[in-house]
Amino acid sequence: MKYYPEKVNLRELVTDIFSVLTFNAENKNITLNSKISENTNVFADSNIVSTVIRNLVSNALKFTDNGGKISITSVEKNNLIEISVIDTGIGISEENINKLFKIDTHYTTQGTSDEKGTGLGLIICKEFIKKSGGKIWVESKPDIGSAFKFTLPKIS
Repeated sequence: MKYYPEKVNLRELVTDIFSVLTFNAENKNITLNSKISENTNVFADSNIVSTVIRNLVSNALKFTDNGGKISITSVEKNNLIEISVIDTGIGISEENINKLFKIDTHYTTQGTSDEKGTGLGLIICKEFIKKSGGKIWVESKPDIGSAFKFTLPKIS
């Protein structure tokens, strides 16, 4: 995949992604909430950023029970923007966190409504974020939820 970095307005991108995923969220009565400020801009390929966020929100929808919440936040840290996709889902054990993002470990689980996945989405996200000059990781507690976080270069 070619990499074409440009100024990307994160709030507009998240709004577009939410509009595509609203139907899925409504089917599980899940609230989608963006806490991205209006002029949060990153220097990245908009297709790559969109793919990563869409994948992370789709995963959050898959692993969050009916009536849950998913929020996207951003915070500036040095010359980076740290983006977080936070859910009130089923969470991930420490043992399974170590299996995520690894190409040599096939790890996939069913969602709360028996949704299926390939286990490849997070590996692709990791490669895309790495290509964009950032990093990606997860913080999670079983039965509480997960926060998938990644960084991208900031641009004014």
